[in-house]
Amino acid sequence: MSNYLAIATVTAALQQILHAPVKSAVPGANVGFSRPDGTSATSGPLVNVYLYQVTPNAAYRNADLSTRRSDGSLVQKPQAALDLHYLFTFHGDDKQLEPQRMLGAVASTLHTQPLLSTQNIQAAATQYSFLAGSGLDSQVERVKFTPTALSLEEFTKLWSAFFQIEYTLSAAYQASLVLIESDDAPQEALPVSARNVYVLPFRRPTIIQVTSQAGVAQPILASSTLLVQGQNLLAPLTLVRVGNAVVTPSTVLDKAIILPVPPSLAAGVQGLQVVQELQIGTPAQPHSGFESNVVPFVLHPIIVPQTATASQISVNVTPVAQAGQRAALLLNEATSPPPPAPAAYTFALAPLASSTNTLNFKLTNVKSGGTKYFIRVTVDGAESPLDLDPSSLTFGPTVTIA
Repeated sequence: MSNYLAIATVTAALQQILHAPVKSAVPGANVGFSRPDGTSATSGPLVNVYLYQVTPNAAYRNADLSTRRSDGSLVQKPQAALDLHYLFTFHGDDKQLEPQRMLGAVASTLHTQPLLSTQNIQAAATQYSFLAGSGLDSQVERVKFTPTALSLEEFTKLWSAFFQIEYTLSAAYQASLVLIESDDAPQEALPVSARNVYVLPFRRPTIIQVTSQAGVAQPILASSTLLVQGQNLLAPLTLVRVGNAVVTPSTVLDKAIILPVPPSLAAGVQGLQVVQELQIGTPAQPHSGFESNVVPFVLHPIIVPQTATASQISVNVTPVAQAGQRAALLLNEATSPPPPAPAAYTFALAPLASSTNTLNFKLTNVKSGGTKYFIRVTVDGAESPLDLDPSSLTFGPTVTIA
């Protein structure tokens, strides 16, 4: 496979191919490969070969993928597949039609011999010693030259790139393709000792909704049991990813999964996803399989008021409030006094510096004197439940500020 010297070797080999027929067409003519300068009076008849553009080859540009394993080790040598675009300019005595005679010689030669031969490449490496070892002569895919049909507008744009240079009779050719391979040596793996082939139907699990097993309208608490409803949920190995935890559910049916809320889950909005792993290999080991869509749900905190004074309220919160979470206290006067409306207050804490199950809220300008308040706490926007039915065993919670 060729290396980084391949591009220059193509240009040098092209000079080797054209030198003899151009000199035969116009005695004394030469073949060069410098930037077109539009002059030929001092240098004599000349065919100038100029590489003006390099583009990726569409057929081979991704043929080397993938080049690396998931751990970053090399699987195969990366290679760049390139097409080279050349501009031939013809300089000579227009009265003797030298540019046109040389153009005819170039067109005839590249039509007769469109492929670079090993001999051409080796001759170029001999003449230009710095091109030795390019590896282009061992490239399986031979470099082929084909004329490029450029319109007058395209030629105009191309020549406009050469500042203050007058147009000279020219022709465009494409050399395809050059494969440049990296010098990195891949790490060879051991040969495969056994092969396992598995055929499975594509049954992607789908989650429709996540609710509390106690009822759709009931809040999801740390003590709740989750009911996951959907389709294609049952598999030989079904797991549930809740937040950052991956758990094995207690009950799995094709359209429902039942599992308790993981104890490590923090209050707030959480995502739930069904993961169906595949037991493959010898011996069988769990591998990545099918994953469902992710459905959010809100885990509400549960609070127990501890102390309440006109300056501070402390509450215990479950689950434990995590570092970085934001908490706020909501107070609403429980009595119904005459106008104005019942008092309401909100007190927010800065993001928590560490995990804690006790939240202390400083109070300011709170109506006291035995005033009773409904109390709620939000953790990352998830609000603790509040029961407003006086006959209920779970009425409240409330606090009284003396």
